[in-house]
Amino acid sequence: MRRIWGSFRGWGVLAAVLVLARGAEGVTDEELKGVGRKVEALLRGELKGRWYPGAMDKELGGFHQNFGRDWKAEPDTDRFLVYQARMTWTAAAFANYSEGDREEFAGYAKYGVEFLDRVMRDKELGGFHWILGRDGEVDLSLGTDKHVYGTAFVLYAASEVYRVTKDETARRVARDAFAWLEKHGHDGENGGYFEALTREGKPILGFDAGAPIGKRTDRLGVYYGFKTMNSHIHLLEAIAGYYRAQPSEDVKGRLAEMLAIIRDRVAVAPGALNLYMTRDWRAAPAHDSFGHDVEAGYLLVEAAEALGVPGDPATWKMARLLVDHALDWGWDEEHGGFYDKGDVFGSPAYDRTKVWWTQAEGLNALLFMHKTYRSETDRYGKAFLKQWGFIEKHQVDLKSGGWFMETTREGSLIGDGRKATAWKANYHTSRALMNVGRLIGEMTR
Repeated sequence: MRRIWGSFRGWGVLAAVLVLARGAEGVTDEELKGVGRKVEALLRGELKGRWYPGAMDKELGGFHQNFGRDWKAEPDTDRFLVYQARMTWTAAAFANYSEGDREEFAGYAKYGVEFLDRVMRDKELGGFHWILGRDGEVDLSLGTDKHVYGTAFVLYAASEVYRVTKDETARRVARDAFAWLEKHGHDGENGGYFEALTREGKPILGFDAGAPIGKRTDRLGVYYGFKTMNSHIHLLEAIAGYYRAQPSEDVKGRLAEMLAIIRDRVAVAPGALNLYMTRDWRAAPAHDSFGHDVEAGYLLVEAAEALGVPGDPATWKMARLLVDHALDWGWDEEHGGFYDKGDVFGSPAYDRTKVWWTQAEGLNALLFMHKTYRSETDRYGKAFLKQWGFIEKHQVDLKSGGWFMETTREGSLIGDGRKATAWKANYHTSRALMNVGRLIGEMTR
């Protein structure tokens, strides 16, 4: 009897060890596979059923920028560089993601990059227009300033199109976008990039303090002469994409510089991002943007992978700090979802709006953190499931498809539920869903 009991006791210890190991991982393969199936359905239903070819403007070229809640196309008032580039990137990325849709979506991607080249390129003075009139012509009432944020997305989109299709136009657009950024935008003295530039490509480094506010600020609403986290994290991802598509020592060096800037200057302990900085990287006071925290965590790791150092300890340390800090101060434990903004620490988030792109980036960040650290904590896995639950119930339009722009903390719709505006394309959501789909596949083989 003692021998039998000893045997059971041994199995009990083993079972306890297995339970502890299982608990640390937080989610089972079956739970992940269940989310994966829903993610795939959402991704494909939206891209193939709504965005492409539905957003293609067959009359004027490019992509429609305004869709109502029911996906009815509404009149566009302009042609916006960031939107057009993001739509182009998504088509190329999905062509690479889905083998069965590769040919169809490569066609949409080449269509998009052709528009960037033919219409959005400034043929007279070089670079790319930030915004044009609806007819694709320069409209002085919209201004002629350029901005590295928009050019970064051209580089990002064209690089992905070239990587997937080897299209010559895409190769040329990416090359020219990078060359323009280097010639006109790069700050050789302090590192990083000047942000606002004249149409001719001259950096705008200051503002008239006596002028109306609208005359002091650039395309992103930031005082002329400042550097921003937002532009620089997207320059980081764009240069990483360009390096993957067309590697060279010059591009590698610039990518390494940008990784160090974001990791070591823009991001700071305890895991927050400085939003606005002077030319020499002195921070200006601002709130914490939890969506950018989790997005930057992913982009840092992605850049390190592109450079061939995927396990770089300093990069992973900061990436984890950024996600942990967002969970500490910007996470809704009751309902799931990340809040929009708050203080760096010391008080709960003061803007508890839930914005579509923040939820998408949060989903992606939580899963890649779970994959990396699941053996030591279940925090990311549990939050991932709760994050998906909020998106599925509240951020996605169950009737018409697509993502709502904003909801309250509890998930009630804010606004009219429109599916696209000049600033709301499919880039954040599609990238997150494709990344989640890949990660779940890798984790549950």
